[in-house]
Amino acid sequence: MNAAPPAEPAHPVLDITGLKRHFGGGAGTVKAVDGVSLTIGRGEILGLVGESGSGKSTVGRCAVRLDRPTDGTVRINGRDITRLSRRALRPLRKDFHLVFQDPSSSLDPRMTVGAIVAEPLRLHRIATGDALRERVAALLEQVGLRPEHARRRPHELSGGQRQRVSIARALSVDPRLLVADEPTSALDVSVQASVLNLLADLQRDRHFGCLFITHDLAAVEYLADRIAVMYLGQLVEQAPAAELFADPKHPYTQALLSAAPVPDPPRQRTRARILLSGELPSPLDPPAGCRFHTRCPLATDRCRTEPPALRELPGGGRQVSCHLVADDGTAPDASAPPR
Repeated sequence: MNAAPPAEPAHPVLDITGLKRHFGGGAGTVKAVDGVSLTIGRGEILGLVGESGSGKSTVGRCAVRLDRPTDGTVRINGRDITRLSRRALRPLRKDFHLVFQDPSSSLDPRMTVGAIVAEPLRLHRIATGDALRERVAALLEQVGLRPEHARRRPHELSGGQRQRVSIARALSVDPRLLVADEPTSALDVSVQASVLNLLADLQRDRHFGCLFITHDLAAVEYLADRIAVMYLGQLVEQAPAAELFADPKHPYTQALLSAAPVPDPPRQRTRARILLSGELPSPLDPPAGCRFHTRCPLATDRCRTEPPALRELPGGGRQVSCHLVADDGTAPDASAPPR
């Protein structure tokens, strides 16, 4: 009897290594993303958080090759797509899709909802005729829309319904990776929760990997398995979601969480508000040393001159980029800086 062939290695759905995306050149170079590495496994949701201008959306655009990286590699299911031509990328695009921030600008106003959802299926020659119409109807039902919505155009729908159409389109070809770039920020607060619940249900049922980009800490705490925190083009902390919210290590992460509204008053009282001084520095001229030192209440001379490396903490699964976090994971409290 012949031996069974060895199992193929299980590649991460998304594997980004040393990603850089710089715009311009010379003294006018904007370092939007400057050395980011992260992975997402099948069935995992990684939340990417940070202030506006931190580079989150640029990471997402590079992950699906809407933007070409300046340096580094992007692998989808083990396949390096970093420098593939448009023609070589085309058959691979069914494996990864992006849900844009504003469905009003990402849906063609001239097309019906049915045609929008059907377009990826037609382009990849997955279904035609009656099979195509049945699949579109099933997709609309899965995202909470009715069959008659297929005949409408985007302007006839509410913001929440338009985002559901975007999600149906992205999932129509059953991708392995979904990049959701601020998918609820353009929606009314009253419908944000329903869209988040929809994403959670679909991800659980379809088991795709998801890069969930947001500035909404409540949303990322609810949805994500792990969280990566960005500041000025670089990652400063990565951790399982529960661990990061319970015990943030980096002073910037501590400040972010302290500013988030918490519905549980006793929990709010245990976390002092950390007020950061100054504005986010320009990516045209990032500070020397730790990029956060210009706003960090705990910054030392070392922080101002020596860039900290993103290093693994004991126990695995947790990384931090801060000189002040000890090797055993002990972190300072940014709300009580030394005198």
